[in-house]
Amino acid sequence: MEPSAEVLAVRGLSKAFPGVQALDDVSLSLREGEVRALIGENGAGKSTLIKLLTGVHRPDAGEITLRGARVRFSTPLEAQHAGISTIYQEVNLIPLMSVARNLFLGREPRTRFGLLDMGRMHREAEEILRSYGVRVDVRRPLRTLGVGAQQMVALARAVSVDARVVVMDEPTSSLEPREVQKLFGVIRRLRDSGIAVLYVSHRLDELYAVCDTVTVLRDGRLVHDGKLGELDRLSLVSTMLGRELGEVRREGATKFSGHHTAADDRPVLTAEALDVPHRLHGVSLAVRPGEVVGLGGLLGSGRTETAKAIAGALPVRSGSVTVDGEPLRTGSTSAAVRAGISLLPEDRKTEGIVPGLSVRENIALAALPRLSRFGLVSEARIDRLVDTFVKRLRIKASDPHQKVGELSGGNQQKVLLARWLAMNPKVLLLDEPTRGIDVGAKAEVQKLIDELAGDGLGVLLISSDPEELIEGSDRVIALKDGTVVGELTGGDVTEDGLMRAIAEGGAPLPAGEAADHD
Repeated sequence: MEPSAEVLAVRGLSKAFPGVQALDDVSLSLREGEVRALIGENGAGKSTLIKLLTGVHRPDAGEITLRGARVRFSTPLEAQHAGISTIYQEVNLIPLMSVARNLFLGREPRTRFGLLDMGRMHREAEEILRSYGVRVDVRRPLRTLGVGAQQMVALARAVSVDARVVVMDEPTSSLEPREVQKLFGVIRRLRDSGIAVLYVSHRLDELYAVCDTVTVLRDGRLVHDGKLGELDRLSLVSTMLGRELGEVRREGATKFSGHHTAADDRPVLTAEALDVPHRLHGVSLAVRPGEVVGLGGLLGSGRTETAKAIAGALPVRSGSVTVDGEPLRTGSTSAAVRAGISLLPEDRKTEGIVPGLSVRENIALAALPRLSRFGLVSEARIDRLVDTFVKRLRIKASDPHQKVGELSGGNQQKVLLARWLAMNPKVLLLDEPTRGIDVGAKAEVQKLIDELAGDGLGVLLISSDPEELIEGSDRVIALKDGTVVGELTGGDVTEDGLMRAIAEGGAPLPAGEAADHD
């Protein structure tokens, strides 16, 4: 069998930002029909490499060749037209536009008079999405779909633009298991069609399921390149982290130290019978100081909606929330923040960080009112606050004035966490706090959650990673279709116990209602 032709190659690629060498002499190649894993810790250079390949940034040194010809893209659109398509971790589509318009954006079908052919667009959009197992009304605004369905739309768009190389950056971070299997089916179809795939993920099971080869980056440098099957999982993690195999073997699946001791039997947070039309149905829970309570459930179970309802970001039809025994006005985020509730949202890009602002500005954002006097902000107090949290959370940036959008995903998450810790909260609502961040950054965040609980904060933890949820939580509330279907305590806090509660529990929803994707 003849070896497949090389479709994409990078040689000696380097890129520096102020104070940071993001990429240093990196080379890799992709052949037709090859699925290559690109892995490394946050800050390893993966995002920078993708941005160089897709025209977001220009390299300082090195070259990129596509089908044998040297290329230098000035914009992502140029890269797309050349045959490189990208699916990003956070959905980069237009929420207010229809599903069909998003799918055909920039290449809309037109009539012979040059007008938009809406009928054809809708028909073709439905056909394309149906081939990916997605059945939705393509006339609906994209924002009305769940995050998982939006990600499948982004995938369909990327593949349908006649790409020869598809870059997938954490494509499964918002997908539930059945959607992940559909994605794997799509990847295998692409491979069989001779399309090369560069696959970025921190989920090792996924890599071994679909990837042929692997490139490992560490601190902006290439540290391994070869067939994935030649490395077992421990060796792969050891290579990523730059640690000895024996040390990796001694570490657990997560960095959680174990169960925490509640500082007080009286709950710091109580939610009673929260009801949101079509989303939540009588959800109740309590969190004590120093306790980590997990919210478990499948995509669409109501986990994110519960956190948002408690934080005032989602209006409730009925129900109540109390903090330290004091009733909280529901539906008001400002009232929740004043009462001591801080929410770290699932989608840090659209609901959390402000990419165009600096690390310093992002951390100080929520605390500005208390850092000012007579309407004048104290720059010295901001500097002290930011310096404290940059050191405490070990945020890696060239300096506090670097734009937060230039940081790795793990460091962006730490900046967002620093913003809310600066408010001295009583309760932290953490929605997927380690989503899309690497093994090392994930361990740091998990260790920090342990420390915060040890300091007496009440923590509500939402995670799609069963190991993280089980090992990090003292109790787990199981949700299904917007309803509490069980509570796991003590020795029942196991993955089997959670899956059984989700599978066996649940009451039928009121007529005509269905829980939206969370």
